[in-house]
Amino acid sequence: MWTALALTFLVLGGVAGYAAWAAHAVARGAPVWPFIIGLPVVYLMVPLAFTCLWFTLAWVLRAERPDDVQLTIAARLRLFGNEFWALATSAPRMIGYRFLMRDPKPAPAALPVVLVHGLGCNAGVWFPFRRYLEQRGFHPVYAFSYGPPLASIEHFADQLAAKIDEVRTATGCVQLVLVAHSMGGLISRAYLRRFGGSGIRRLITIGSPHRGSKHAYLMGGRGLSEMRPGSVWLAELNRDGASTTGGVPVVSLWSWHDSMVTPQTSSLLPGAENIALTGIGHNALLNDPDVFAQIAAEIERASAARPAGEFLV
Repeated sequence: MWTALALTFLVLGGVAGYAAWAAHAVARGAPVWPFIIGLPVVYLMVPLAFTCLWFTLAWVLRAERPDDVQLTIAARLRLFGNEFWALATSAPRMIGYRFLMRDPKPAPAALPVVLVHGLGCNAGVWFPFRRYLEQRGFHPVYAFSYGPPLASIEHFADQLAAKIDEVRTATGCVQLVLVAHSMGGLISRAYLRRFGGSGIRRLITIGSPHRGSKHAYLMGGRGLSEMRPGSVWLAELNRDGASTTGGVPVVSLWSWHDSMVTPQTSSLLPGAENIALTGIGHNALLNDPDVFAQIAAEIERASAARPAGEFLV
């Protein structure tokens, strides 16, 4: 809700200001067509600026990369373009998330999937991925939105616990799969540490800063301070290694060219199955067909590891 409201206010305010400026200029004799063409250009300048900023910082704070993951010029252009497009298209999805990401109707299900977004987002960022899963027969797929944005990760873990209880009641399932992007991976691990893993078949994290990200120093808020490398909260989360996941198998998908997790190797999680990717930025991980296919394969693996009991009711 908070993200959707903030984005709606910013977009509508920007459009109103642009329209007033254009109307004033046209009234003074300027042609209309440059302003019509200029509106989408002005909109796209915002994600372009953020893409440049994130990649600049990610390069400065990057992990040392082996020679076999170095990119060609063409691959670097694709990396930048895909990240820019992911940012440009995410705002409309987040504004309309209540319409795009409604929960499935309650019905018995053996292995639901719950999607957990990252910092400053909402369930709308999962729209392409949920559609991909549903088109391939994975259902039901739920998407969880949490907030307010600057609260603690432990607070978000409480909200995730309530969502998991809701899904289990709606489906009668014994276990479900968590798929989490960015800070969503830390929220999921906080949930497992506090509530145990009996109800979770597998956790799949995507670009999650398991050992923190230096980008977190750029902004304030409780959750961001907890995501800073070396924070007390992260030290406690990682203190017992794999035992803090409640015995749940964890798969960490991460990119050598992540634009927001710095250093990128912070996504490596001891005890997890760590799968390295190349040439994909942080937000583009949620738009990438190869990432989609990898996650779908992990969900299939989780489905094959079926427990003795299927339903609670």
